[in-house]
Amino acid sequence: MKTHSHTQRPRIAGALNTFGDFVCMTCHNFVSANSLFSNVKNRNHCPYCLSSRHLDLYEAGDRLSACKARMRPLALTIKRTAKKYANTRSGELMLVHVCNDCGRFSVNRIAADDDNAALYQIFETSIRLDACTESLLMRDGIVILKPAERSFVSKQLRGEE
Repeated sequence: MKTHSHTQRPRIAGALNTFGDFVCMTCHNFVSANSLFSNVKNRNHCPYCLSSRHLDLYEAGDRLSACKARMRPLALTIKRTAKKYANTRSGELMLVHVCNDCGRFSVNRIAADDDNAALYQIFETSIRLDACTESLLMRDGIVILKPAERSFVSKQLRGEE
């Protein structure tokens, strides 16, 4: 490890790299940001444990957040379309994170290399969220998937129509 002065801490590979490959803050696995693996433009969460880092402030990929804290996966939701008469299940499955420091929510695309079993477990866990958290999500316009959508989630994660 390189340091530039005796007072500076050693840099851990990828620890503060906000645009490329990184080492997960939670499970410490190496994560490639190459879109060939993930099929997403802005990789921001670990495909193994699904944890993220609070990097974006206004929109995906802006990397303007000063927080930089760990974000834990909380629930699954559907990206709502702008089409007035669209089926509520026609949107893309999305992953909801909550920041461990500031409590801000973030909705992120599911990447092609994300662990489907871990995603399904997040869905199952989110069914038991407390009323206060659900209310905060609703305030931010985030509607999490409910038990009635279990079959839909399972089909989406398996790539079925």
